[in-house]
Amino acid sequence: MKVRPRRHSGSKTTYPNIRFRVDFGPKRGVGPGKIALLEQIERCGSLSQAARNLNMSYRRAWQLLDSLNNCFIEPVVHTAKGGRGGGGATLTLLGERLIHVYRAFDVKIQARVAQSFGPFKANIPRKARAADRAPVLRLGDR
Repeated sequence: MKVRPRRHSGSKTTYPNIRFRVDFGPKRGVGPGKIALLEQIERCGSLSQAARNLNMSYRRAWQLLDSLNNCFIEPVVHTAKGGRGGGGATLTLLGERLIHVYRAFDVKIQARVAQSFGPFKANIPRKARAADRAPVLRLGDR
C-alpha cells in the first residue's frame, strides 16, 4: 500500500490523521500550532503578518513565539521592533532545523497511522465519511 504524505499549511487533511506534540519538559514543547507559526514567520518575515495569516491574535502569536524562544538555549526566531524602518522576524538555524525535523517526523508518523489504522476506515458509517469530505461548490452556489 503506497501512502502519500500528508501536506501541511492549508492543504486537505487525509484520514486517519494524528496530531502530535513533542514535550521537552514542563511547559516546554512544540506542536502543530507552533510549527505553523514558525513556517508563516519564515514565509513573510513578520510576526504580526504570520499571526494574521493564521487568524491568530498578535498577543497569542507573541506568547507562542516567546514560549518557543525560551524552550531552548538559543532562540528559534530573532525579532526586531517595528517603527519607521520596520521590524521583522527571522528564523535562526535552530528554528529552520526544528521545522524540518518536525515535518519529516510528521510524514513518517502519518504514513504509520495510515498503515495501522487505515483498515478501520472501512468501518466508519458512509454518512460520516461523506461529512469528512470538503464541500463541492457548483457554479450556482456562489
